[in-house]
Amino acid sequence: MRVAFAADHAGAAMKDELRARLAQADLGHELVDLGGDGSDPNDDYPDFARAIAVAVRDGEADRGILICGSGVGASIAANKVRGVRSAVCHDTYSARQGVEHDDMNVLTLGSRVIGPEPAWECCLAFLAAEFSGEERHRRRLDKVLAIEAARD
Repeated sequence: MRVAFAADHAGAAMKDELRARLAQADLGHELVDLGGDGSDPNDDYPDFARAIAVAVRDGEADRGILICGSGVGASIAANKVRGVRSAVCHDTYSARQGVEHDDMNVLTLGSRVIGPEPAWECCLAFLAAEFSGEERHRRRLDKVLAIEAARD
């Protein structure tokens, strides 16, 4: 799986740590860093959220891991791009279930909210999960996609 990473100034250190751990774990993922090195406090979350969302939308990445201070702003911004389903997850159940039930394709984390170990576990759960495709989940996802298609 091709996994994109991006972070604003507040999430850069966590992004680098998670990306390095995934590379070291050698789980077969291709890892792409879309930026955010933490050196500039003007590295704003909307810029990095857009970069990761466009990469996922355009098929340059299968999934994305996006990090800002709380996770909230980046997730909101990423969800503005059609085809992106991002959620803030700070527990493994939500990270896994978001993919299995909702076909979530961007995991957003808050570096000021979650520690490195729980963040790592969330990443593993997110990347290991697959959309179930069950009728009830497909029906609900289709309703979400209809809302997206009708946006003004």
